[in-house]
Amino acid sequence: MLINLVPDFLSVLDSTDRLAAFQRYFAAHRRILEPYWHNYVIDPDGPHFLDIARGTVSADRTDLRGMLERVDVVSLARATEQRTLELLASDVDVDVVVMVGVGAANAGELVVSGHGIAFVCLEHFTGTPNAQTDGLGLDPELVPLWLAHEIAHAVRYTSPTSRSEIRQAVSAAGGDYSYWETGRSVRLREHLVNEGLSVQVSRAISPGHAPWEYFGYERRQFARVRELEPVLARAAAADLDRAGLGLRLRYLSGGMSDESRTIERYVLPERSGYYLGARLCEPAIEAHGFPWAIRASSGEISSLARTAVASA
Repeated sequence: MLINLVPDFLSVLDSTDRLAAFQRYFAAHRRILEPYWHNYVIDPDGPHFLDIARGTVSADRTDLRGMLERVDVVSLARATEQRTLELLASDVDVDVVVMVGVGAANAGELVVSGHGIAFVCLEHFTGTPNAQTDGLGLDPELVPLWLAHEIAHAVRYTSPTSRSEIRQAVSAAGGDYSYWETGRSVRLREHLVNEGLSVQVSRAISPGHAPWEYFGYERRQFARVRELEPVLARAAAADLDRAGLGLRLRYLSGGMSDESRTIERYVLPERSGYYLGARLCEPAIEAHGFPWAIRASSGEISSLARTAVASA
């Protein structure tokens, strides 16, 4: 189901007391916005909520309003939802949320009470960087790429036939997904496979973009990751069956220090695990297709990758 929160957010901006209106908006959509804040921003019950909200509602939104006049984002999202669920032969419903965030992730996945949610934050897709909103200035034509990526996560986490470790962790947590808790409890192998599968789904759903855009890389970063692939593969091999938030952050997150990403005297580019995961998943998708691969365990996918290497 597609949920469009943009009109409600624009109503906040048009109100005479924007901060009070934002608080009402948050309360009205708490089911989605609270886990979004918990996973991608800060604790919404903490002392800095109002500071972030105040900055969000006071920022210049000329770029956002202009993009919305040019682009039918809702139609893009709806078409992407349909194509992705068909590609994955989905046996679960996923909520696809089009929203304006607070400058955190450009897109992401959630599970709330066992129900998968994929969201995209439009402040990042106006085509113009915006320092006031932390908007990345991505082209709006990239919305399908990122939504397909997140929908794939939601299916992997909630399909009753999924053998993903993250699905098991979500179930053990009562049906709610936490980036931080799964980072602590789920093995690195699963995290790499999880992101790699979503990269491959986005390639299938939204072809024709520059190769680095599917990973969220800059061109130079993509070249460096490819150059360091042997180093990256050796480094990750020692950690694949370990779990720890630091491992997830080292290989799959931005904002980490050079020291935390230094392996064999090489500084790994940020989020380099996305590339390694995508390579790891290629044999499984080729052999069995997307519906099988998105539900496969990380061990099954690794086994097919080892077989492919051995027969090469």
